[in-house]
Amino acid sequence: MSLHHVELWVPDLAGSLGPWGWLMTELGWRPFQKWENGLSWRDGTVYLVMEQSRALTGTTHDRLAPGLNHLAFSVPSRDEVDRLTKESAAHGWSLLFADLHPYASGPNTYAAYLEDEWGYEAELVAPRLE
Repeated sequence: MSLHHVELWVPDLAGSLGPWGWLMTELGWRPFQKWENGLSWRDGTVYLVMEQSRALTGTTHDRLAPGLNHLAFSVPSRDEVDRLTKESAAHGWSLLFADLHPYASGPNTYAAYLEDEWGYEAELVAPRLE
């Protein structure tokens, strides 16, 4: 068994598509579903939904509050983490923990932590070197 899907409610679907559309495409995820207030990308059997629900009660995501902190994605190599990190700012992402990058999780994890304008975080993780 595996994860089926994750659904993120975003306050600005059109704005979120800049950073997330770029990232999901770069990671090899493909468009899956689309409707008036949302869309999704798919990788194998798992998919990520973004929806601007009419039931939203806020305009930003607080990754430090109870609930979702971030989504972590496997990236094929350290070079790919570096490339995506370098290109991310042009697509609406900010690098978190820049003073510790790329070892913010410790010396054995090579990763980038990116945050979009609304407070959603994506982690890009390279395979561990044995």
